[in-house]
Amino acid sequence: MTTALLTDHYELTMVQAAMDAGTANRRSLFDLFTRRLPEGRRYGVAAGLGRAIDAIENFRFGEEELSFLIERRVIRENLAEWLANYRFNGDIWGYAEGEVYFPGSPVLSVEGTFAEACILETVLLSIYNHDSAIAAAGSRMTAMAGERRCAEMGSRRTHEWAAAAAARAAYIAGFASTSNLEAGRSFGVPTIGTAAHSFTLLHDTEEDAFRAQLGSLGEDTTLLVDTYDVEAAIRKGVELTEGRLGSIRLDSGDLAIMARQARDLLDDLGATETKIMVTSDLDEWQIALLQGAPVDGYGVGTSLVTGSGHPTCGFVYKLVARAASDAPDAEWVSVGKKSKGKNTLGGRKFAMRRRGEDGRAETEVIGLGAPPVNDGNDRDLLVPIFQDGRRVYEATLDDARRRHAESLAELPLAARRISKGDPALETLILDEAGDETTNPYQAAPIVTNL
Repeated sequence: MTTALLTDHYELTMVQAAMDAGTANRRSLFDLFTRRLPEGRRYGVAAGLGRAIDAIENFRFGEEELSFLIERRVIRENLAEWLANYRFNGDIWGYAEGEVYFPGSPVLSVEGTFAEACILETVLLSIYNHDSAIAAAGSRMTAMAGERRCAEMGSRRTHEWAAAAAARAAYIAGFASTSNLEAGRSFGVPTIGTAAHSFTLLHDTEEDAFRAQLGSLGEDTTLLVDTYDVEAAIRKGVELTEGRLGSIRLDSGDLAIMARQARDLLDDLGATETKIMVTSDLDEWQIALLQGAPVDGYGVGTSLVTGSGHPTCGFVYKLVARAASDAPDAEWVSVGKKSKGKNTLGGRKFAMRRRGEDGRAETEVIGLGAPPVNDGNDRDLLVPIFQDGRRVYEATLDDARRRHAESLAELPLAARRISKGDPALETLILDEAGDETTNPYQAAPIVTNL
């Protein structure tokens, strides 16, 4: 399926005007970054790169798309001819998927002609703003869960296709599984599921429902025990499996108290290996409150797929450098907005995470025009993604999951706090000489129109 029309109207009108003016083929460099983290967040998580790569490779204009654009007078015939043969032929580099980022981090850089790079803006921002928001929320939740497993269960609380993308982003952030089958098919995320309250209500008795589920799914299944009477349901589940019941699920009430009561009852009945999973509008705060409860896993839905209060990351896609002319050897010119609160740092960026002798991250360092000096213990952050239009980034979803765990582990311990705070790392901007220069994104004022 083509991704070409997942694009704002003005992307194509800009290209049309640039083509008419003779500037559409001027070499250009765009950065995707955020000026600030969502209020109170201590780090962001770069997620969506794998989906973005697929979107770029499927960014094609066929007859149907071109006819629509011409009929609506969005473009004219000269641009239609160019779009019919569109293939991204430039270079892309950025943060590996799963990496944490901070204000000003050059999460993605796209270099090509103005035309070929400009029209990717909307689809890239759509993917990164959504997936990174979910991954950041999920990271906070798995940090609070610790060794306990988290399952993504938010499909019914978001757009049907966004649900699969959300499950993918949550998996990067450490979630163990999803209820969404499309995420399993498309991305390989492990899927789980057993039964809802309706299954119990379908049967004449709860015992009939449990017998049916156990007969079909086996004793290792998870029984939902709060349809009627929790204690009676637990007793019946243990009786039917002779103490070998895999798990129970609690979906209502005071989960901390109910989990303690359930654990005591299960142990008294000899079902000491039966696990307890809890659901019911959980978020990172609720998970933190349940740290002392005898819970083995969490199912999280609404809060996760809506970014736990921050459904977007504020990523923008800005032109930061361009060639002085159309000549092949033309010099590059740094460019950037100067508008108050929305200014842009021009020029090519290099990113490095400065680490101390203990391997703990200390500073996010951004070099303008030249890489920062690595003392041997620091970590360079940018990886090639496309070169001359050819995909070179081959990291898997499990690679992204590991990258996130490793990058989070090297941050100061304060980064894992869910209380509001400043970014865990300061972003340091260095000029080509290696001297510190002004950081326009440090404590940037909040503006609503990005």
